[in-house]
Amino acid sequence: MPSEQQAPRIILLFATLSGAIAVALGAFAAHGLKAQLSPYLIDVFKTGVQYQAWHSLALLGCGIWARIMPTKAVLYAALFFAVGILLFSGSLYALALTGLKWFGPITPLGGMCFIIGWVVLAVAAWRSA
Repeated sequence: MPSEQQAPRIILLFATLSGAIAVALGAFAAHGLKAQLSPYLIDVFKTGVQYQAWHSLALLGCGIWARIMPTKAVLYAALFFAVGILLFSGSLYALALTGLKWFGPITPLGGMCFIIGWVVLAVAAWRSA
């Protein structure tokens, strides 16, 4: 477990790499997958990219917040966002690329992680006022 001093660096590193990966995957979907996948599966893939991009920005905010005003709630929110990216976006990428429908039930778990992350971040905001 990283220390509270190391955590912002790890969050910022994950956020920036996740953002870069989201851009690369978005370009891959737009240019490399159009001929390979149905329009529906392209949309599934792009949904994963959009959620990854938005939550990479949320992680960036958490990393900055954790540097300025470190709290456990912000660290937990960041953890939920990171797990949400892996589960939500990851399962959509896998579903689109493989067509295996059993990836579908994983997606809502990632969505719940996103929601929990936002609620925990709201608690952190409330407590910081």
